Amino acid sequence: MKHIALPALLALAACTAAPPPEAAPPPPEEESTPEAPAATRILSQDAAHRLRNNSGMTLQWITWDRRGDVEVTVDTNGAWHLAGSQSAQDGPGRVAVEGVVTEIGADYFLLDGRVAITDTPDPGRRCSEDKVWRFGVTQGRQYWRLREFEWCDGLTDYVDIYF
Repeated sequence: MKHIALPALLALAACTAAPPPEAAPPPPEEESTPEAPAATRILSQDAAHRLRNNSGMTLQWITWDRRGDVEVTVDTNGAWHLAGSQSAQDGPGRVAVEGVVTEIGADYFLLDGRVAITDTPDPGRRCSEDKVWRFGVTQGRQYWRLREFEWCDGLTDYVDIYF
């Protein structure tokens, strides 16, 4: 009887044991708050000053004669946030940029965020993308130009932020 009782007890113990770890339900996910962006890397104080005190933005399809506003703020972590837009006076056309400036160099800055163009140059046009964008100064110009010109649908867009 001792020989029968031991296997029976082992079988009974196996039935009452906790399920293997892979069968257990996953622990509830804790809500996480998004991480605050890291401080902006500033390689040129002069360029940082120009960006902070910019004089607006344009998209050539709307007009170069009347600039839209661009606001640059700095949070408590030292991260620079940029938000700007320009809208057509006589129609629905609009360009908007928004995001975190991750780096400012002597002739460029990097924006981790969104560029969106709507209803210009044609009604119904919709271009919007979130990624790291490079704006650069070339040929001694007084503005940073988005360095991707045909990023949406093959049209050449000149998105400029002036200093």
